[in-house]
Amino acid sequence: MDSEKVIKRDNEYVLHTYNRNPVVLEKGHGLYAEGPEGQKYLDFTSGIGVNSLGYCDLAWAEAVSQQAHKLQHTSNLYYTAPCGKLAKKLCKRTGMSKVFFGNSGAEANEGAIKAARKYSVDHYGKDRYNVITLVNSFHGRTLATLTATGQEVFHNYFGPFNEGFQYVPAGDIEALRELVDRHTCAVMMELIQGEGGVMALDPDYVQAVRALCDEKDLVLIVDEVQTGVGRTGTFLCCEHYNLKPDIVTLAKGLGGGLPIGAVLMNEKVAEGMGPGTHGSTFGGNPVVCAGANVVVDRLDQSFLAQVSERAVQLRTGLAKLPHVKNISGIGLMVGIEFFDVQAADVLAACREKGLLVLTAKTRLRLLPPLTVSEHEVDMALEVLAEVLGTMEPTAPKEQA
Repeated sequence: MDSEKVIKRDNEYVLHTYNRNPVVLEKGHGLYAEGPEGQKYLDFTSGIGVNSLGYCDLAWAEAVSQQAHKLQHTSNLYYTAPCGKLAKKLCKRTGMSKVFFGNSGAEANEGAIKAARKYSVDHYGKDRYNVITLVNSFHGRTLATLTATGQEVFHNYFGPFNEGFQYVPAGDIEALRELVDRHTCAVMMELIQGEGGVMALDPDYVQAVRALCDEKDLVLIVDEVQTGVGRTGTFLCCEHYNLKPDIVTLAKGLGGGLPIGAVLMNEKVAEGMGPGTHGSTFGGNPVVCAGANVVVDRLDQSFLAQVSERAVQLRTGLAKLPHVKNISGIGLMVGIEFFDVQAADVLAACREKGLLVLTAKTRLRLLPPLTVSEHEVDMALEVLAEVLGTMEPTAPKEQA
C-alpha cells in the first residue's frame, strides 16, 4: 500500500492524538528506515529513544522470534525463564534488590509512586503520601503520572487531578526543603529533563536531594525512562551523578523496540511490596523479556565506551554549526538550542533531506540508536550543516 493510502486510512480510523510527520515507514535496518516508495531516512530518533540497537538488530530479532515460537504469554500466575533472567541482570547491573515489570514508562512510574507510598504507610501511617516532583518534569500520561508531571501545559482539560503531588523548581534545594513536611513521602525526578528541553540537573543539587531524603527518610525515585539503558554512556544516568536512589524506573530502550517498563527497588522499599500490592497482566512477557535480555547483554563496557565516543563526536560537530547557541544533555541524549531559528523548522528541513530528528520545547532533540557509527554521525552532521547553513533568522516563538 502506498504512503497516501496509509495516511488516509490512519486519519480516518485512528484517534487524532498525534501530530504525525507526513512520513510512512515500512521497514528498517540499523539506523535506516524506508518508506513504501523507497524513501530512505537516517533515523536519529530511535522511536523516541526506544530502538536502542537500531531497527531489526539480527540477534534481537532472532531472540524475539524464537521465544514467540515457543511461548508468547502466560500471565504472572506462572514463572518463565526470560523474565527471571532479565530481573537478575538488571539487579546485578544496578545494585538494586528487586524488579517489577510493566509495559511502559508511565506504568513504571505509577508502580514507583505506589511502592513509595506503601513504604511510607507501613512506617509512618496513612497521612504521609505527598510526592514532590520538579517543575518542567515529565513522568507520563496516565492521570497519576500526568499529575506528577510538572508542566501545566499537560494538565489542560483532564482535571480533577489526584491529590498528593507538589512541585518545586529544579535546582532549588531550599525550596524543596521548605516544601517537605510530615505529609511528604517521596521526591521524584529525572536527572535529565527530556521532554522539558533535555536539561541536566546540577550534580551538587542531586546530592543535596539525596542527603535530604536520607535525613527525612523520604523515598528517592529517579525516572530513567529516557536516560537509562546506555543512553548517556553509562547503563544508568545515576552513575554520572554517583547516585544511589531508592527506586529507578526504566522503559523505552530496555525492550529494544517492544513495550516494557521496569521498577527497580532497593531492599528497603521492596520488602513492603508483597502479593496483591501491584500487578500487570502483560508485565514480564517472555517475548519482550527475550528481546530485553539481548539489549542488556549487548551493553557491556566496550559498547558503552563506543556510545561515549560517538557522543563526543556528535557534540563536537554540533558546536561548530551555524545558529547553534548551546548543547544540553549527556551522552547520546542531545538537546540543541538555537540563537535565531526555530527547532520545528529545522526538523522539517532535515526530514526533507532524509534525516529524522525530534524537538523538545524550543530545542532540537537527537536520540540516535546506541549503535550509531562514526560515519552515520558524520552524515547527520552534514545534513544539519546543510540545513542550518541555508536558514535565515526567524522571530522567536514557542515550540510544541
